[in-house]
This record gives sequence, structure tokens and C-alpha cells, in this order.
Amino acid sequence: MIKQYKIIVEKHPDGYVAYPLGLKGVVVGQGDTYEEALADVKSARKFHIETFGEEVLEVDQPVLEAFVAEAGVES
Repeated sequence: MIKQYKIIVEKHPDGYVAYPLGLKGVVVGQGDTYEEALADVKSARKFHIETFGEEVLEVDQPVLEAFVAEAGVES
């Protein structure tokens, strides 16, 4: 069975950074393209689970939705 999970992919001037939501620990992927970053974070997630065990998937509350909001900060 394949479990679905959410991945955030950010576009930066020098490439893309991706990270999954709902895992214990830090997992990050990167690449020159969206697809490369996505493939890299999938590989990193798999390695993270193999290294630390299935318990990294056992989070208190699953992420149902993810939103991006923008807010100004006075400096």
C-alpha cells in the first residue's frame, strides 16, 4: 500500500528546495528543477524511514491541508 503525503516545493533563485510534511525529523531535497527537487526529497524520505524506522511516520496529527500565506512585517 502506498501512503500519500504532502511535500512543499519552494522555488529559489538558485534552484528548488522540497520537504515533506508530517514526518518526525528533518528531511530536505533540492534540485535545479521542480522534478529534481521532488525526486531528491522522495529519496531522502525513503532513506530517513529506512534509517530511523517506521515510527518517524507516527505523528500526533496528520497534515490534512497545507496553505501558503503572505504577511508583512514592519522593520
